[in-house]
Amino acid sequence: MKITREEKMFHVLNYSLLLLCGMLCLAPLIHIAALSVSDPHEVTSGHVSLWPVGWSMQSFVKLVEGTNIVRAFGNNVLMTVVGTLCSMGFTVLAAYPLSRTVFKGRKAYTMAILFTMMFNGGLIPTYLLVKSLHLLNTYWSIWIPGLVSVFNMLIMKSFMEEIPRELDEAAKMDGCGEWRYLAQVVLPLSVPVMATLTLFYAVGYWNVFFSVLMYITDANKFNLTVVVQNMVQNSTLLQSLNNFEPQELSAITPEGIKAAAIILLIAPWLLVYPFLQKYFVKGARLGAVKG
Repeated sequence: MKITREEKMFHVLNYSLLLLCGMLCLAPLIHIAALSVSDPHEVTSGHVSLWPVGWSMQSFVKLVEGTNIVRAFGNNVLMTVVGTLCSMGFTVLAAYPLSRTVFKGRKAYTMAILFTMMFNGGLIPTYLLVKSLHLLNTYWSIWIPGLVSVFNMLIMKSFMEEIPRELDEAAKMDGCGEWRYLAQVVLPLSVPVMATLTLFYAVGYWNVFFSVLMYITDANKFNLTVVVQNMVQNSTLLQSLNNFEPQELSAITPEGIKAAAIILLIAPWLLVYPFLQKYFVKGARLGAVKG
């Protein structure tokens, strides 16, 4: 089909607006990255905009040596890896039986689970429940309350329902039980949706903030998000840095330290996302196909 002149003009205008919006979204990130690798004196004088001035890695060096950012990064990795594995395991265990037509009462169970998407116990009752279970100041207070996302579970359930029933019948004829059928047939076929949901869970655990503030009281157990937020809000950041003499602190700036901390927080996903973007897109499509 031949594209008309008006359609060409529309495409040019549309792409131009999208490019402008993309640049506006990237500009703050580029500015933060430029601050983190610029000379401290240039940062203080306000000469840094979207390009580093006087390349220097001192902000990252002082951040690693003078703060507990490394421990917080390790806490983030632990929280993300264990939480994602637990959430994926229980999501599979919830989605699989609900996708089976032989499971009696599956519609009632599905409606009961959907009910939790619209109504919850509230902030204070949830806190009291976590406290009564003696989970405060442990990572279980982060993992257990958000163990299974109903939205993610429904996506996996919808995907499993599309697996041909002929495979189930063939497996039964060969004497395959439910656990073996799940492990050797369903899960291998569900790799795309599992990869998608793994990314969803991992991003959620990596960026968790409010739950850590509410349930974790030991500063040594804080994750990277909370530590970076404390740095951004700390007006006396330089004075709080450890293991440095006053003359060494004169070579760095609070803006550079904060920028380096922000870049360290988002860098892993900036590196990983371009290779995993297709899974995010497929996950969104899976969720829109069937409820």
